[in-house]
Amino acid sequence: MRYYFAPLEGVTGAAFRQVHRRLFPGADRYYMPFVSPTRDHCFTPRQLREVAPEVNKGVPCVPQLMTRDAEDFLWAAGELKAMGYDEVDLNLGCPSGTVTAKKKGAGFLSVPEELDAFLDTVFSRSPLPVSLKTRLGVHDPGEFPRLLDIYAQYPAALLIIHPRVRDDFYRHPVRLDAFEDALRRYPGRVCYNGGLVTAADLAAVEARFPGLDAVMLGQGLLADPALLRKARGGPPASLEELRAYHDALYESYCRRFQSPDHAAFHLKELWHYLLGLFDGREGAARRLRKARGAAEYRGAVEEIFRLPLRRDAEKIW
Repeated sequence: MRYYFAPLEGVTGAAFRQVHRRLFPGADRYYMPFVSPTRDHCFTPRQLREVAPEVNKGVPCVPQLMTRDAEDFLWAAGELKAMGYDEVDLNLGCPSGTVTAKKKGAGFLSVPEELDAFLDTVFSRSPLPVSLKTRLGVHDPGEFPRLLDIYAQYPAALLIIHPRVRDDFYRHPVRLDAFEDALRRYPGRVCYNGGLVTAADLAAVEARFPGLDAVMLGQGLLADPALLRKARGGPPASLEELRAYHDALYESYCRRFQSPDHAAFHLKELWHYLLGLFDGREGAARRLRKARGAAEYRGAVEEIFRLPLRRDAEKIW
């Protein structure tokens, strides 16, 4: 089974990918947080800091684009090919209200005819293979058969299905029956994504869907960076490994942002998931959330690393 690391904006950037790959290898590919190309047809300095080949050296990555303009997509795909990438992903899954209001991300699913026309242009002219990361629809999983018929017309490198609708966000349980129906009907390669937190969760999905090409993990891998090692029969992360992981990220972010305070602020989002590996975390979690500046942050982190460590992460987000 191939395992892919899902993108999460603001968390799984280039610095994170380098540290995770070095200390907890196991992901076959890292999908990048989306880039939104514009009609200026120029990557911003911020975007280049994420997609530039030199910052992703040694890390197998797939850039992700989010747009509803085919010409903008094709321009960006051409630039990414020139950088040496061998695949590009289209984001049809982001449920954020600011995104979907523009009919982007999961919002694009609300206009299937426009989506069909977009894909027709993209797949007829793209210089790179294109994968699709999608939800089941906007409001109801009954929307997905129509969407699946559209996807089946095009030679997607991979169809990554997050079996929730946009209105579910990440709260509603994943809709496994809808995914099973899609896996049976879709003729191409399929990847499962959503709701996987433990090695047992992974094993259950793989057992239920033996025809899967790959599994993508996001929040579960943020909560337990050793999850893929455990899924392959290896040991859980030790306290020493987790401390080294945190410290490497902190040091990398200090270099990236030129500020310990900014590095601490950036890592708080990761702790939103990673705290699920620690028992008795409530007091330390409050102090971490309230920490102002690097000194208070480091004090809260020291307290966390004195807590008992769980074998499996608990979903707390």
